[in-house]
Amino acid sequence: MPHPLVTQDLIDTYQSDGVVLIPGLFADHVEILRNGVANNMAEPGPYASENKREGESGRFFDDYCNWTRIAEFEQVISESPAAEVAADLMKSDTVQMFHDHVLVKEPGTSMATPWHQDAPYYFVEGQQNVSFWSPLDAVSTATLRCVVGSHLWEKDVLPTKWASEVDFFPDQDNYMPVPDPDAEGMKVVEFAMQPGDAVAFHYRTLHGARGNDNPTRRRAFSLRLLGDDARYVERPGPTSPPYPGHGMKPGERLREDWFPQIWSR
Repeated sequence: MPHPLVTQDLIDTYQSDGVVLIPGLFADHVEILRNGVANNMAEPGPYASENKREGESGRFFDDYCNWTRIAEFEQVISESPAAEVAADLMKSDTVQMFHDHVLVKEPGTSMATPWHQDAPYYFVEGQQNVSFWSPLDAVSTATLRCVVGSHLWEKDVLPTKWASEVDFFPDQDNYMPVPDPDAEGMKVVEFAMQPGDAVAFHYRTLHGARGNDNPTRRRAFSLRLLGDDARYVERPGPTSPPYPGHGMKPGERLREDWFPQIWSR
């Protein structure tokens, strides 16, 4: 039986659309996550970025891979139902931790999160994966936007650097250019959300977010999880997160001392 937050229709929609809403996934942990985000911003990790772009206003902070040093994140990963819900959506018997991600847009931040897929940045491949994106403040216009069915596209979208929009990889032959979903009439879903709700989306789902023109902050916590078929893959350039010195070879499962299994049936 799936977790009470999950129905068979939700699982089927995740498989076909690559995106679903899970109301209340982190509802019991909102304050803990807010404290964790505050600690993260007070002491950023080595991958933190301010995402500054000429002509843009406000502050867009993001940082990732901090769950082993920020106790609040580790607590939520172990106590929340996220891992079990992920297993149901992925149709996986195991769930492996990949990384956490914090994204904060202060009031009046004009910079949008560019359209992108997560998968091309990662050194992992497989169909069983899920990202949870959970706002810690009520959102409407500054919510996550996802293109339905894009996880099934034949080619991955070329990854770019957010602030400069420079291509991430030198070899572009195996990637498609970043599309403009609104101009091209693609089906985009977005949800008005309360703190602790979560969007679950596939690593290959094209997604982005507008700037934050509201008078309130938009703090978001994201959790990236892997299923049974996740394997290490080499990319034609640097990956993000980079995880230097991992020692893994193509086709291997990710090393569990760095990426522990956090749930199993």
